Parts: sequence; C-alpha cells; structure tokens
Amino acid sequence: MAQPASVSQRVQKRRAALRAAGLRPVQIWVPDTRQPGFAEECRRQSALAAAADAADSELQDFLEAALNDLLNAK
Repeated sequence: MAQPASVSQRVQKRRAALRAAGLRPVQIWVPDTRQPGFAEECRRQSALAAAADAADSELQDFLEAALNDLLNAK
C-alpha cells in the first residue's frame, strides 16, 4: 500500500495546479485587529475621514445626485 502524501507534498501539488491554471501566489499583510489600540485607531481615522467628507461640498452634491438617480430609477 502506498504511503499518503506528506503535507508539504500536497501543498506543492496544489500550488503547482494553481500555477498551471494561470494563478500566482501573493502575500498580503493586513492590520492585526487583535492589537491593543486597534479599535481606537479605527475610530480616529474614521473621524478624520468623516470630517474631511463633511467639509467637501462637491462630494456632498455628488452623493445627493447619485442618491436621487437611484431613487428616480425605480
């Protein structure tokens, strides 16, 4: 009876199949949401973005026009 493939052999086979399908591996680093202070930093950045959006009258006009288009499309 043949031995089952090792984990590294299965991973290598899967990666080879993905490459053969025209894909390539990409490593993505994302913020660690478990870090202390993460939620506070999200709130800080969100407040900055909201303040910038509120100060941009052209953005507000654009958003209202887009909403009106959606409401009138029904």
